[in-house]
Formats: sequence, structure tokens, C-alpha cells
Amino acid sequence: MLDVRRLRLLRELARRGTIAAVAEALAFSPSAVSQQLGVLEREAGLPLLERTGRRVRLTPAGQNLVLHAEAVLERLERADADLAAARGGLSGALRIGAFPTATRAIVPAALVALARLHPGLEPMVRETDPAEVAHALRAGDLDVALVHTYDFVPAAREPGLTTEPLYGEAMYLAVPAGDAPADSDSDSDCGPGPASGEPSGQGPVLWAHADAPWITATPGTLCHTMTVRACQAAGFTPRVRHRVDEFATVLALVAAGQGVAVVPQLGVTGPADPAVRLTRLAMQRRTGLAFRSGARTHPAVAAFGAALRAAVPPDLAGSRAAQ
Repeated sequence: MLDVRRLRLLRELARRGTIAAVAEALAFSPSAVSQQLGVLEREAGLPLLERTGRRVRLTPAGQNLVLHAEAVLERLERADADLAAARGGLSGALRIGAFPTATRAIVPAALVALARLHPGLEPMVRETDPAEVAHALRAGDLDVALVHTYDFVPAAREPGLTTEPLYGEAMYLAVPAGDAPADSDSDSDCGPGPASGEPSGQGPVLWAHADAPWITATPGTLCHTMTVRACQAAGFTPRVRHRVDEFATVLALVAAGQGVAVVPQLGVTGPADPAVRLTRLAMQRRTGLAFRSGARTHPAVAAFGAALRAAVPPDLAGSRAAQ
């Protein structure tokens, strides 16, 4: 009989590529992971792994077993959801991953509603970059998480996970207010506050600042990749001066004349800064709720999703249909 815990290790190895990465993610020692995978091979009765240098590659039999493991783990999530529903009344920890702008602008209101409706539930929020969410969910470190994608950074399908759309955000080019607008005739040039009209054709708008210093998020994040790809689509590679992840700090640097940046709608909330000019771009950031496949009907996951949707600000709610 195949052991579910060992199947989970094999699934993680298929995603991460090395035994060391699996061990780090699941808080095992590398030797323990190797030993358990060896036991799984003996249970299977044929080789599942083959070494290629420092990495381990799955054999065709191993790859096929991973597909079965995904199905088994999804059914276990469904069983857990059914048991939770049968117990009645929500209680215990709910581990939530969220990125900073959503944590500030949307999650608090959702937590207030959740506490009112389900006082026995203990939500635990951890700021997590969307690029790290898939591993954290599969490893069991998170139960549910907010993730985002950009037009220039489409989401890759993550086996074992399900994502449901929540809302979309406009994107803006932020430049020092003293800089000349890229198109002085455009009604999308919105001065110190978000635009209410149609977005600009972003290629010419971005190209107008090709020689400016740029402020991006740190490499490896989706936000950084988005800015670089949007600029490359406009015909240039940005010359990055500052790497900052917090959008309020990004806007403070723009106001100080330190560069230009692309920021999402939730990153420019609050009082308008007259030192920053914002121009709406023809691109969006889309946010969704991610969880392990099979967990959609889990009462805690469903309750958090409902509270989150109710907390989405009205000016974002209209973007849901576009997702």
C-alpha cells in the first residue's frame, strides 16, 4: 500500500527539483527525504527517480505516480472539507497569505466580518509574495492566499491548486510632477490623483521615460517582472536605480525626483501627493484567492472568501467581470 505522506514528498520533488529543496520546504533533513523516497520506490516495485548531477529526475513511472498523488491529495482535501462541515461551527486556525497592498486595503475589513460571524475561527495572516504562495500552500504552511497576476506576467498553472478571481486594478505610471506629460492632449493624464477616464496607450507613455531612472520591486517578484516586461514591450529595458517593494516608499522616491515607476491602484490610495503625476496605463493587476484543490467547500476557506469579496472596495468590484 502506498503511503500518502511519501506521495506528498514525491509530488514536492516533481515541483522543486532537488531533495534539498524538498527538505527545506517541509522541514525534513535531506537524508530523511531520500530515505522516505527510497521506501516509496520499494512500495512501488520499480524505479521512480534517476539522478542527473545534483538534481533528481522522475522516471516515467514516477511522473505518472505524481498525477495519481495529485488526485489522491485533492480527494483528501475534499474529505477534510466534508468533515469540517459535518462538525458544524468554525474554529481553529486559518493560515492566510496576502501581499502588502491587499493586507492593508482589504484584509482588515474581511477579518472584522469573519470575527463577527465566526468568533471561534482564528485567522492568522502572513505577508507572502504571490511567487511563493504555491509552494507554501502545497507544503501546508498556508490554507488560503491572495495572489495576483499582471498582463505581462500571466500565471502559470499550478498543479494541486485552484484560484478564483476576486478583482482587478488599474495600473499607473508615476513620475515627478515637474516632468512634462508624455501626451499633453491625453485626458488620462490624471495629475496628482488616479485617472477616471480611459487608459493611455502605454507604449508611447512608457517610451517617453526610457532614459529616466526607474524604481522597481526587488528581482524575483512578480512586480519587478511586470515593470521590466512592460518596458521591453514598449521598446526598451529600464535602467533601474532603486529596488523597493513597498509602494508608499516607491511614490515617496518618485516625489523626490529619484525616478519613475509603475504602480497598481491599491498602491496609490490615500491623500494625493502633488509632487507625483499619475497616468493610467492600458494594463491591469488581477487578484485571486488560491487554495489547495479540493478545499473550495471547506467552511473556513469559503467563509474567508465570502468575507473577502464583501470587503472589496466598490471602485475595484466592477473589474471582477474582466477576469
